[in-house]
Amino acid sequence: MVMQQYLLTYTGVVFALYLHHIIRAIEVPLDPNIQNELPQPPTITKQSVKDYIVDPRDNIFIDCEAKGNPIPTFSWTRNGKFFNVAKDPKVSMQRRSGTLVIDFRGGGRPEDYEGEYQCSARNEYGTALSSKILLQVSRSPLWPKEHLDLVEIDEGSPLTLKCNPPPGLPPPVVFWMSSSMEPIHQDKRVSQGQNGDLYFSNVMLQDAQTDYSCNARFHFTHTIQQKNPYTLKIQTTRGVMETTPSFMYPYGTSSNQIVLRGVDLLLECIASGVPAPDIMWHKKGGELPTDKTKLENFNKALRITNVSEEDSGEYFCLASNKMGSIRHTISVRVKAAPYWLDEPQNLILAPAEDGRLVCRANGNPKPTIQWLVNGEPIESAPPNPSREVAGDTIVFRDTQIGSSAVYQCNASNEHGYLLANAFVSVLDVPPRILAPRNQLIKVIQYNRTRLDCPFFGSPIPTLRWFKNGQGSALDGENYQRHENGSLEINMARKEDQGIYTCVATNILGKAENQVRLEIKDPTRIVRGPEDLIVKRGSLVRLDCRIKHDSTLKLTVTWLKDDTPLYIGNRMKKEDDGLIIYGVAEKDQGDYTCVASTELDKDSAKAFLTVLAVVSAPTNRMTALPKERPERPRDLELTDLAERSVRLTWIPGDDNNSPITDYVVQFEEDKFQPGLWHNHSRYPGSVNSAVLRLSPYVNYQFRVIAVNEVGSSLPSLPSERYHTIGASPEINPTGVQGAGTQKNNMEITWTPLNATQAYGPNLRYIVKWRQRESRESWSNETVRTTRHVVWNTPIYVPYEIKVQAENDFGRAPEPDVIIGYSGEDLPSVPRYFRIRQPNLETITLEWGHPEHPNGIITGYNLRYQAFNGTKTGRTLVETFSPNQTRFTLQRTDPISRYRFFLRARTQVGDGESIVEESPAPLNEATPTPAATSLPTTTVSLTSTTTIATTTTTAATTTTTVASTTTTTESAPTATIKQDFATNGSSIWNVKAFTNSNWANITWSHNFSAGTDFVVEYITSNNTVRSIPVKAQTPSSVQLADLTPGMTYQLWVFPKWSSPSENSYITFTTSSAYTKNHVDIATQGWFIGLMCAIALLVLILLIVCFIKRSRGGKYPVREKVEVLDHEDHKVDDPSFDYRSLESDEDNKEPPGSHTSLDGTIKQESDDSLVDYGEGGEGQFNEDGSFIGQYTVKKDKEETEGNESSEATSPVNAIYSLA
Repeated sequence: MVMQQYLLTYTGVVFALYLHHIIRAIEVPLDPNIQNELPQPPTITKQSVKDYIVDPRDNIFIDCEAKGNPIPTFSWTRNGKFFNVAKDPKVSMQRRSGTLVIDFRGGGRPEDYEGEYQCSARNEYGTALSSKILLQVSRSPLWPKEHLDLVEIDEGSPLTLKCNPPPGLPPPVVFWMSSSMEPIHQDKRVSQGQNGDLYFSNVMLQDAQTDYSCNARFHFTHTIQQKNPYTLKIQTTRGVMETTPSFMYPYGTSSNQIVLRGVDLLLECIASGVPAPDIMWHKKGGELPTDKTKLENFNKALRITNVSEEDSGEYFCLASNKMGSIRHTISVRVKAAPYWLDEPQNLILAPAEDGRLVCRANGNPKPTIQWLVNGEPIESAPPNPSREVAGDTIVFRDTQIGSSAVYQCNASNEHGYLLANAFVSVLDVPPRILAPRNQLIKVIQYNRTRLDCPFFGSPIPTLRWFKNGQGSALDGENYQRHENGSLEINMARKEDQGIYTCVATNILGKAENQVRLEIKDPTRIVRGPEDLIVKRGSLVRLDCRIKHDSTLKLTVTWLKDDTPLYIGNRMKKEDDGLIIYGVAEKDQGDYTCVASTELDKDSAKAFLTVLAVVSAPTNRMTALPKERPERPRDLELTDLAERSVRLTWIPGDDNNSPITDYVVQFEEDKFQPGLWHNHSRYPGSVNSAVLRLSPYVNYQFRVIAVNEVGSSLPSLPSERYHTIGASPEINPTGVQGAGTQKNNMEITWTPLNATQAYGPNLRYIVKWRQRESRESWSNETVRTTRHVVWNTPIYVPYEIKVQAENDFGRAPEPDVIIGYSGEDLPSVPRYFRIRQPNLETITLEWGHPEHPNGIITGYNLRYQAFNGTKTGRTLVETFSPNQTRFTLQRTDPISRYRFFLRARTQVGDGESIVEESPAPLNEATPTPAATSLPTTTVSLTSTTTIATTTTTAATTTTTVASTTTTTESAPTATIKQDFATNGSSIWNVKAFTNSNWANITWSHNFSAGTDFVVEYITSNNTVRSIPVKAQTPSSVQLADLTPGMTYQLWVFPKWSSPSENSYITFTTSSAYTKNHVDIATQGWFIGLMCAIALLVLILLIVCFIKRSRGGKYPVREKVEVLDHEDHKVDDPSFDYRSLESDEDNKEPPGSHTSLDGTIKQESDDSLVDYGEGGEGQFNEDGSFIGQYTVKKDKEETEGNESSEATSPVNAIYSLA
């Protein structure tokens, strides 16, 4: 309805104008036509962060975008001086943007472009400034070379191992590992401090079983540098004396700490003692804020998030064991960089109006406020008599055209600064009406209505309403005028009908618009249905007489038991009621008549009671049996015309059951001879009907009678009647164009039937051409229902038309349908990025193919863990076409991953793009066993999975489309999900599968007696649920599973519902065939194994003999070999991408290959004996990729000439 749609469309605009009118400020409407016409100073819409650290391997992008009218131009300063972009061939600005692009593909040093950048966007109405952007290039400095002596210490004494990592930008992540790449186990006795040092509250003999090496991981370059390892020698005593705690960090009994508002406060206390002390935290004079407090590092660190001024005060940590306790007090002072209290906002004024800009900020210390205009200090700007600066406020009085400018407010203190742009625009705009012209509003008599007239102008116009051209404005109790331009009529009467005019006026002119109001009569049911009690089989009439406005379209619907009533063959809907023939028990219930128009509706309800027929007494004749009626007879055709004929028949016997309906059928002998079609249906009280016919059809008819028992046999056919022909009136439907091969397009359609052909020789004119091309139409005339166009480009849109034609002429011009030529395999994704934000996850991002060559139906991802020459099993992920991001939950911190990604169309999978993951980032995950690579768990939080659920009323079957995971063996998965605020949760959900059953186990901490639900979905999208009583741990067996089927499974409390992403996936194993034979019991297999064992034994004997005969090589040759290796230690830094370089596969001089393929070097020197600098580096998965230098005494070299040692590289890989 025009009135309701208009009210909804302009509610936001009218309300916004109303609010701004009250405060005498002007807001430009969102209408793009108005915004494009009005001048507007520049406004910065996008800029880079203030502290901008970039990767030296990538091009540099410094964002700066702005809007304004006219479109702004951009310029840059660097370190306070103008930066001439045109003079540097490596620097450019993006089109219609100020974003700087520094391209290093042709060479260059990113460090040469470090500095402080600021962007300016200007047009003729002012200049806007970006924040100052400090550009810095990430650095990964080398670890300084140093020689670490053996650390000798008494058992039970405290110990601190210094790390002192090289400073990086950003600072590196520090972690401790042994030289064998095992993470150092940490607990309340041994832990790493925030400064990177490793603290021992007391040393134990077991601490000497490993060495300790500090590692630094640099984020941008993905490199890990290793410090020379510490080696401990523990001096044992007869007994370790228990000692009271003392603080190792911080020192003394008190310290001070300053933190900025809004960041995290981290307090740390590390204490020594035997036994290891426990740490507790307190705040003097108050409680710790529980909502943002977190204890870390075995209670040695206290973290308070999002610090505010209320968090200032004295905190103390208490270290205690059974020998005593000590405390350390930390005085915390919270400072604050500037933050906004009132940020200046854009100001739009009319000439001679007043306004003000307010810039209020707070901080500690209190920030100073500096005003700039168009990028220059306001003190040095040209004087403006209408402007007055008063501290944090600028007051404008009697502004004039030409005073538009952009003002900057800079609030700064020693901890930072804020910069905000706000423009002042002085506009003079004549009034404009924003509503559509000449609206029509309809309303029911005596209802409330509102006439809207949104407007805009500068100065703000005044608005008045007039009716039917009267000279005075509307006033009175029945009218209410609003400031936003609306006129509200409290009670619409017939005399209120007419044409209303709204007029907006300011000093620059006026604008007006008309609204026509029509008052309509209400819809009323004057006689509704009444409650009835009837016998089964009788006829019932329910009344529904309606009075309504004749100019409104009336719709009458019937409801039964408040649901829409299906009007079957026993019911007849009339203008003033409903008739039910042969009432049955199922017809009993509430019947509601609903009369509605576009403006209102009315309803009336009645209850129908149906009584069963009482059996006749036994002494009377029983009722006759009911049967299907006899067939109608004597069919006759009369009133013959071009498009109609009258059919008359004589009813047959109803066999004691009244005839309720007659079905008229027809048959034609051209297209489908012998096949009868339903033509029309008529009530049982009718025996003659006028039939509507189609041209050029040779009709014959028959009639079937229907009663409550069933249908009669068809009557004998009537004589034939052939209508004259005509040109088709409709064209084929279901026109489609789709390729069956990559170089064709098959056009198909639903043909016209016998009653639509309208003439002889029906054929189809098929036309096609490429969409949005200027080429002429290609065409072909066919008599089939398909046509194939060959030699088409791959997957391009075509315009298609299919027009019907017979000997009498053509059908009307058909509609144009868009089809597509054949698809092909897609190209590789545009890009494939692998990021590793932490050790637990790997994030994959990719772009859609540059040449999709069809509709992308999804993506296939195969990936495999590898560590040196060892590889894990291949896993497969299938993604929806909209998903371009995937998070992998890794359970192996050492291995890397190789990914193969390819897009998929309906034709098949395209070419793969192959990438490998960077080395792992986290040091805290233990190294897995060297015998195999663990199964990878897929993240339960994939970002773009699309799930669609469809539920039908008749069943509980649910169809779910989601991301699927396929592995070569049934996996288990572990999840944890919180369900209650008291911490109750479910975790460690696992599936142990066979071919047709699965055992499901989980752990939980819910109260006893809690009911659980195990819900799982098969790969054919069927949902099943099993209730389970609470146990610890809980388990249930799923039976009757399908072999080789993939399932998704949820576990959740009965009172809850499953979370969309908290499921595990498992696959049952394939079923064994009946002919399966255990290979281990076969004779030929046992014989083969024995032969292999004998062959291995012989080879071992031969190897032992050759080894006992081996000679020694000169010391000089060994020194040359080791000197050759020493040259490889020049640069201990490495990139993870060099892990697969050819250098790993070179055999060093003097080496030989063993039977198992590992390289042996003829020396028994250990890795520790070789290292002087110890700057060997590790990849993020812990793989050692540095080289060693050898400087040993001559006596040691000669004494080990004949021994053999594994190559350091192979020794490391043997641990993986």
